[in-house]
Amino acid sequence: MEASVGALLLLGTLALPETWAGPHSLRYFNTAMTRPGLGKPRFLAVGYVDDQQFMSFDSDSPSQGLEPRVAWMERVEQEEPEFWERRSGICKAETQFFRGTLESLLSLNQSSGGVHTIQRLNGCEVSPDLTFQRGFIQYAYDGQDYLALDTETYKWTAAVPEAVNIKQKWEADGNIVKRWKAYLNEECVRRLKKYLEAGKETLMRKNPPSARVTRHTAPHGEVTLRCRAQDFYPKEISLIWLRDGEEQPQDTEFIETRPAGDGTFQKWADVVMTSGQEDKYTCQVQHEGLSEPLTLQWEPQSSPTWYIVGGIAAGLLLTAVIAGVEIWRRKHSGGKGGDYVPAADNDSPQGSDVSLTAKN
Repeated sequence: MEASVGALLLLGTLALPETWAGPHSLRYFNTAMTRPGLGKPRFLAVGYVDDQQFMSFDSDSPSQGLEPRVAWMERVEQEEPEFWERRSGICKAETQFFRGTLESLLSLNQSSGGVHTIQRLNGCEVSPDLTFQRGFIQYAYDGQDYLALDTETYKWTAAVPEAVNIKQKWEADGNIVKRWKAYLNEECVRRLKKYLEAGKETLMRKNPPSARVTRHTAPHGEVTLRCRAQDFYPKEISLIWLRDGEEQPQDTEFIETRPAGDGTFQKWADVVMTSGQEDKYTCQVQHEGLSEPLTLQWEPQSSPTWYIVGGIAAGLLLTAVIAGVEIWRRKHSGGKGGDYVPAADNDSPQGSDVSLTAKN
């Protein structure tokens, strides 16, 4: 979640690493899709704690049950022996709900043929001290926003005209909003805390970033300095480019934080300038895994001393060898400067002696 420019300015001034402690989230992604000629719509559900998938359900799975995706879910099962059975039952009920809703949407939107989908994202976020921060429920139809619950007013918001009828129907039934409100504020938060405790070695760890600045030149001569951070967890991080101590948001291009594939994240920020201005720029990196912010500058690559000394030594040695050969050649040619020619077969006993032939 990107911070606003104003927040970045403030935090850059205060430089408080703890400010960058991010929230934790529990999210469920549910999808039902039609498949013409292949039977009933398929239903898929996956659950994430922060950015780690921890469970999944597939209506086509032979087990017909919810399945764990991380080892730490065994701890949850130990505390709740009926966890998987109960949650699998919920997923089966959700399968029927999504299939029925998808049929209604197909009729309501006069959709015909092809593949159609209905999706729902629901879950909650808690602050670093694990208190409720916000909840969210969003529906999409065929990949487009359709209906969402405003969790401040607890009113449904229709993203398209076709969703107005469902909005009115759900608002008329006050129990729907009431159940969602209780789930988001209580059950979701309770579940999230339980999962964070069970997977704390992974989910609550703080891996500080490693960072560096590199220089890149465009064909037309502009220079780009890239501040790159990697190997960090959790994903919340701040990269700020400063010119003479002043933030440069208008000249900075950010790349969104991305998974590195090994359980950590990476992010970088570029700033463009004219050549010769590089020493005016510094990159500030803030992350909750750091005891204090990192401040980096681009440093021109210079040849190491041992390379220079080695080069000089090699040159002197080569000169000495050439001089020695020349002295030896002149000595054995009578000082006349004649060319020497080795014998035809240097591997034979006779080849151990060099045959010299003076040429006029």
